[in-house]
Amino acid sequence: MTLNPSSSENNAPLPNGVSVLGKIEPGYEKILSFEALDFIAGLQRNFNARRIELLQMRTVRQQEIDGGALPDFLPETEHIRSGDWTVAPVPQDLQDRRVEITGPVDRKMIINALNSPVKVFMADFEDSNSPSWDNNIQGQINLRDAVDGTISFTHPIKDKVYSLNEETATLMVRPRGWHLPDKHIHVDGEHVSGSLLDFGLFFFHNAQTLLQNGTGPYFYLPKLENHLEARLWNDVFNHAQDALDIPRGTIKATVLLETILAAFEMDEILYELRDHSAGLNCG
Repeated sequence: MTLNPSSSENNAPLPNGVSVLGKIEPGYEKILSFEALDFIAGLQRNFNARRIELLQMRTVRQQEIDGGALPDFLPETEHIRSGDWTVAPVPQDLQDRRVEITGPVDRKMIINALNSPVKVFMADFEDSNSPSWDNNIQGQINLRDAVDGTISFTHPIKDKVYSLNEETATLMVRPRGWHLPDKHIHVDGEHVSGSLLDFGLFFFHNAQTLLQNGTGPYFYLPKLENHLEARLWNDVFNHAQDALDIPRGTIKATVLLETILAAFEMDEILYELRDHSAGLNCG
């Protein structure tokens, strides 16, 4: 693995085929450890080709719509829509979600959001976060510290110290959508998927601690357009859980319905994620 020449960590032993182009600031090396990057490389090598195929399918589908085709329910999945099946039970701390808030992954925001009198805080690596190198890696540091219960922030002007209350909102994390690569990390010469990077780093560093805390690794999945994209996420979840010796079905994910195409495949999306589903959100 090669690092930016300005990095102070350029002698660290790191996985083959992986390069980090972003500057390694103090503390970043703990997030971008050998083991974590090896985990990310495994996700990328196993699933990036399918991700690209699915993105190409989006292009074909858009061309069909541009030519006058209308979205409709899929005849080949009618058996799912009319079938007798259920999703797995939802954990206790995700059963009441009447009030949820969201915001980017900066340190003060995370503390204030988790301290808010709401049910769920969705920490966002997607729309509300500018995906710069520092924002993304510092965001992972902030979330790790929040999960550990050690996060604090001192306001540079007010000299006010922010820290977590004893009781906090349930944490969910939204990674970037399937369409977004991350130019700062390469695996075998290709940009790593932003989705796999955001999900993988958070899951790798925090899944066990979350379970010890009586909660779990919970995610929001943005920008899905069909059930095959949900199937890919489900396969990613199974791979990640197996790699860390965590039981399958531990991960829970809510899918955001943000496209008309996904609205015609809601049953199929739930079916694909049935062991990991925490519902749908038309947000």
